[in-house]
Amino acid sequence: MNTIIDFKPEAVVIDAGCFPSNEIALGWLDVCDKIVCCDGAANRYLASDRKVWRIVGDCDSLSPEIMKRYSEIVRRFPDQETNDQTKSVRYLASKGIRRIAILGATGLREDHTLGNISLLMTYLTDGIEARAYTDFGVFIPVRGSRTFICPTGTQVSIFNFGATGLLADGLRYPLRDFDSWWQGTLNETNADSFTIQARGYYLVFINYPD
Repeated sequence: MNTIIDFKPEAVVIDAGCFPSNEIALGWLDVCDKIVCCDGAANRYLASDRKVWRIVGDCDSLSPEIMKRYSEIVRRFPDQETNDQTKSVRYLASKGIRRIAILGATGLREDHTLGNISLLMTYLTDGIEARAYTDFGVFIPVRGSRTFICPTGTQVSIFNFGATGLLADGLRYPLRDFDSWWQGTLNETNADSFTIQARGYYLVFINYPD
């Protein structure tokens, strides 16, 4: 097995960032029948003749034509305290769906990228296991110790969200309780798996193999 593809999502959320072209990311659209578009992301997604299960958001960027045509599957939440990604994730959680793959979370606007990725940690604290798949790799929110399986030489970055006791086995560079995001970036596996020991929350980015 490989940590990148051993995830079994129950639904896919499509954000309004750069829509992926990588076959690993796009593969989740073939295995999930519950595809949720975040508001205006539906404009582009539906233009590709793909099917959507729900359109969720405040609907401020959804075209009037799509709003009318797909009104039966639109779920409007005008709350401005959360973004459309979070509205979609929470909508799915309200239906008992808690394993979610997110596509299009990155690109186009860097502030949205940072917000979307950091929200993965919030979802984890709420008992929701959501991963963000990009054209280059996958962001995985983690709590506590965990082992990841991927080929030797895989590029890996770790972003600390308050975890302590950080140690690693199977990585080229040792970990410590770093307090700046950049300090855990640009690591590399030196075995076909790596284990992180920690107390608390951190975010792992694993690049796809070449």
